[in-house]
Amino acid sequence: MSNNLYIAAAEADSGKSLIVLGIMTLLSRHVKRVGIFRPIISADENRKEDHDINLVSKRLKLPFKHDEMYGLTNSEALDMLQENNMDELLTAMLNKYKKLEEKCDFIVCEGTDFTGSLRPFEFDFNTRLANTLGAPVLAVVNGSGKSVTDITDVAQMIKSVLAREKCNYIGMFVNRANMRDIDEIWAMLNRLQTNDEIDFIIPELEALQKLTIRQIIRGLDAEWIYGDESVFDYDVNDYKVGAMSVENILKYTNNGTVVITPGDRMDVLISLFMTLISDNFPKIAGIILTGGYKPGPEMMRLINGIRKLPVAIVKVDTDTYSTAMNVSRVKPLLAPDNERRMAIALGHFEANVEGKKLIDKIAVTPTGVVTPIMFEYQLFERARSKRKHIVLPEGLDDRILRASEILLRRDAVDLTLLGNEDMILKKADSLHLKLAGINIIDPYDNDLINDYAATYFRLRKHKGITRESAHEIMYDVSYLGTMMVYKGHADGMVSGAAHTTQHTIRPAFEFIKTKPGFTIISSSFLMCFEDRVLVYGDCAFNPNPNSEELADIAISSADTARMFGIDPRVAMLSYSTGTSGKGAEVEKVRKATEIARERRPDLKLEGPIQYDAAIDASVAKTKMPDSEVAGKATVFIFPDLNTGNNTYKAVQRSAGAIAVGPVSQGLNKPVNDLSRGCLVKDIVNTVLITAIQAQENQ
Repeated sequence: MSNNLYIAAAEADSGKSLIVLGIMTLLSRHVKRVGIFRPIISADENRKEDHDINLVSKRLKLPFKHDEMYGLTNSEALDMLQENNMDELLTAMLNKYKKLEEKCDFIVCEGTDFTGSLRPFEFDFNTRLANTLGAPVLAVVNGSGKSVTDITDVAQMIKSVLAREKCNYIGMFVNRANMRDIDEIWAMLNRLQTNDEIDFIIPELEALQKLTIRQIIRGLDAEWIYGDESVFDYDVNDYKVGAMSVENILKYTNNGTVVITPGDRMDVLISLFMTLISDNFPKIAGIILTGGYKPGPEMMRLINGIRKLPVAIVKVDTDTYSTAMNVSRVKPLLAPDNERRMAIALGHFEANVEGKKLIDKIAVTPTGVVTPIMFEYQLFERARSKRKHIVLPEGLDDRILRASEILLRRDAVDLTLLGNEDMILKKADSLHLKLAGINIIDPYDNDLINDYAATYFRLRKHKGITRESAHEIMYDVSYLGTMMVYKGHADGMVSGAAHTTQHTIRPAFEFIKTKPGFTIISSSFLMCFEDRVLVYGDCAFNPNPNSEELADIAISSADTARMFGIDPRVAMLSYSTGTSGKGAEVEKVRKATEIARERRPDLKLEGPIQYDAAIDASVAKTKMPDSEVAGKATVFIFPDLNTGNNTYKAVQRSAGAIAVGPVSQGLNKPVNDLSRGCLVKDIVNTVLITAIQAQENQ
């Protein structure tokens, strides 16, 4: 069994950074200490760090310094080769690799880039280094712009060289392949197979070859003048030089165009600004002002006085022609801070690469720990396994729209947005988002409203609701979304980005109701630490639960833990452990523990117990040496909301834990609340959790 893998390309621009990112992400879901190693990097005064190392390291939060993850710079390696010191070069690589190996359970080695003076030596060098490291080899063939014959020739050459060098060759990626050639390429790969190899084909994806505003800013070292940071990740569909009259410039702009124009053409700048306000023009992505000119103080005052428009304005010192040439040289490299592009890339990789087959081939032994990345992966995998339909009532919220695109790109769930369709699509268009396949329901224009109003009247007429008021209430997106779930037209609902918790949850209280045997709806947070996931409940809903309600929370939280692959060992928290303390609050917890044990004798449950005794094995030995839970608790039940809410936030901030939730518990069907300060990633995770809850409810 190997603890490493060597990814080698036969030529430049193979797109192997996508493959490395995909494989590293896949490995991080199975192995705790995974690392990346590059034998040679291109480093100079302008670029001192390697792009792919930074991409993977920042994305996966690897705990290594940059210089620990590579062997030599291009110039250092070239000096050795010019002196014919190949053995010395390989030894230098091996020494650096071995130091990293001491800190890792598995290392992915990414071969060289086929650029610069080392190009003639690179493939031979990669094969020799793979053998030196004892690493099995996955080869990458660049299919972009190639015929099937061209791809076949390269594949045969690679296999021939690797066989000659007696490398442990395990398979091949044909990356950026033309979609129309997929069947022929598969036939070719099947013909060339000689052993139990694994092969994958990843088609070219246009979205991954587009520049973003951020890439242009970095590539041109441009000065940012206008636009918030959210516009930096917009795709650039094309770029145009705007040196003609305004009338003619407007004819040539499209959605996602970047206009390059002299910095003293204020007429062009203002006219392009007007297109963003007008419904009659496509929405450009950015404006590059050339020649070192930028708007004067009064013009900047005018621009900044306009509501924030979805466009970036930047300034460069080069002339217009040189700037256009410089933009053409910028490469669409993946960036770890572009969540949207990351979702597209990983979704594309996952759609075309059978992860289990790859993991089995490289013989990875799964770790017993669960990192946040592993947990997030499990959420996506679980959601995909039995696809569910989730309704999002806040269809005009930017974060909801961005999260929706990510979920669609990762092919995790079916989604319905509530709101005016034209307004939602215009907002998505202005944010340069692709929402193909999403369903939109207008609360004021749909075929469901009469049926929903009649159902609500039937359910709530005993509370004095009239037919007319039932009809009016169904225009409220929280009620409409919850009714979709009640009627089975959606499997779950997620809201709260723009609404209060009460607004989100109240309809569920009214007619989704609690599960049989439960008295309250409660919540828990999934707390993702570096090496495990714990459950905290209730930290969001119930201010001061009594003993019966506390028992409900404990049982619901244990079921939530089990739902997400966590073995529930429940600690009923108090300021006292065991029989040592007295007082009304301790007695409440003691009684709740007895009730929970009586209702669910299958659960491992301890209480009252202090937090330190529940989580720390050394403290548990002293305070509760014979307990199945003490020192090993995975579910922590707080005696009241004040304690729970403050504790989860304190742990989140001080321990760097990622808090996922709140996860609603005890409802017949899943409805989950978001914080109004939630991030896009929080929305994505909550939707996935809701989908998994819906699966469990079947």
